[in-house]
Amino acid sequence: MISANNVTLRIGKKALFEDVNIKFTEGNCYGLIGANGAGKSTFLKILSGQLEPTNGDVAITQGQRLSFLQQDHFKYDEYSVLDTVIMGNERLYQIMKEKDAIYMKEDFTDEDGIRASELEAEFAEMDGWNAESDAATLLNGLGIPTEDHYTIMRDLNAALKVKVLLAQALFGNPDILLLDEPTNHLDLDAIGWLEEFLINFDNTVIVVSHDRYFLNKVCTHTADIDYGKIQLYAGNYDFWYESSQLLIKQMKEANKKKEEKIKELQDFISRFSANASKSKQATSRKRALEKIELDEIKPSSRKYPYIDFRPEREIGNEVLTVEGISKTIDGVKVLDNISFIVGHDDKIAFVGGNEQAKTVLFKILVGEMEPDEGSFKWGVTTSQSYFPKDNTAIFDTEDIIVDWLTQFSEIKDATYVRGFLGRMLFAGEDGVKKMKVLSGGEKVRVLLSRMMIENANVLIFDEPTDHLDMEAITALNTGMTKFPGVILFASRDHQIVQTTANRIMEILPDGTLIDKVTTYDEYLESDEMARKRQVYSVSDDEE
Repeated sequence: MISANNVTLRIGKKALFEDVNIKFTEGNCYGLIGANGAGKSTFLKILSGQLEPTNGDVAITQGQRLSFLQQDHFKYDEYSVLDTVIMGNERLYQIMKEKDAIYMKEDFTDEDGIRASELEAEFAEMDGWNAESDAATLLNGLGIPTEDHYTIMRDLNAALKVKVLLAQALFGNPDILLLDEPTNHLDLDAIGWLEEFLINFDNTVIVVSHDRYFLNKVCTHTADIDYGKIQLYAGNYDFWYESSQLLIKQMKEANKKKEEKIKELQDFISRFSANASKSKQATSRKRALEKIELDEIKPSSRKYPYIDFRPEREIGNEVLTVEGISKTIDGVKVLDNISFIVGHDDKIAFVGGNEQAKTVLFKILVGEMEPDEGSFKWGVTTSQSYFPKDNTAIFDTEDIIVDWLTQFSEIKDATYVRGFLGRMLFAGEDGVKKMKVLSGGEKVRVLLSRMMIENANVLIFDEPTDHLDMEAITALNTGMTKFPGVILFASRDHQIVQTTANRIMEILPDGTLIDKVTTYDEYLESDEMARKRQVYSVSDDEE
């Protein structure tokens, strides 16, 4: 068990947390939620001991081991992938290194022998002989092939490093597991594997995530941070949302009844307070009036943007035809003879672990990259708006937001353009911020503002939820499902894929394409069944 006792954290004069008391018990998975800036990651740092609170303390059951997801992607650059994972259990790794150092000595003494024996006993007690195979199992589950397990960390790309650090946090069956955005940069297959791992994990988990489907799948409890307090709810994210909305509704209804009672008492008092025969009753009602207290209903610190994509022109029957597109990058065939036709009702999710292939295909379709072979043709009634995965070049400018956005608007009026920024929570003087100083979340909201103002009838999204908070993701999800045009998109957010897509395309590692008219959950079920049939077929052949 881990608990926070009267924890307060002040940053300058502002109290981020005030007298927080909460217990996280064994066997439960807690989703830690709250608006951006509410302090979710900061609270995890307090729990893990990386940050000292101003007042209060954190208590962990004696003898229990805590593990947390490292955020420094360069910390282990000099170590192998396998060693990095095993370092998740610091004591076990120390024993392994000390044993190796003793056995490498040329002048092996009696004292060395005694020490080695002690280490071997502790090593065996910690199940050290299975450490490498356990680490390999975690890595393979997250999609890191065996041939990469002895690679030096600095030679891995950023996405693979994230997976290794996640495997490190999971390694060795920690008693308390703290995960800050564990699904970031994971493909949907890896997220699915992590979901199953956490569902079957018997100890305490506290996780911060903006992935609603993930929280619904793994969490038994929800801890909501709002206005410096943490309120604990039994149940997953959807249960929290329904419970919190119900609580607010009940408080409003209770206040309404109290307000009606107050008015009734006030009317009686004003009517009969001067009447001698009614003075006792009026006095009695004054006392009753003084006892009525309205419940304080604080508005949530959460803010939802308003995302509404409205195409200027209705789309025709001919939308997009792709014929035999192939592309090789750095000697690797990323796309291999890709062909498909898009219909006017299609909302297509591109899924699977081949993220580069999805990005390359989108860049080809919007004219930012040429295919090596093949062609594509957009219908004459179509207009496209594109959300790129990498927006670095777009924001490398001295322009202020409102001036940059105006160039994409047919109506060249600053007030009109500021209306779109206002929908995306850019208030007041935010519109005159320079593009180059924006945060990750602000950049995404600016790009979504551009897509709204362009009024295109085909939307192309390449991982739009990166850097967005839960409220913005929910608003984007609503905007995508309501959009009457065509959408081509890639997203790691399971709920967005499931609720938006009516057609699934998976680009396989060899660059070929699977194309099915189905929902995402149905696709996963059919894919899983196909894999099971393949496993059974292999087993039967062996027999």
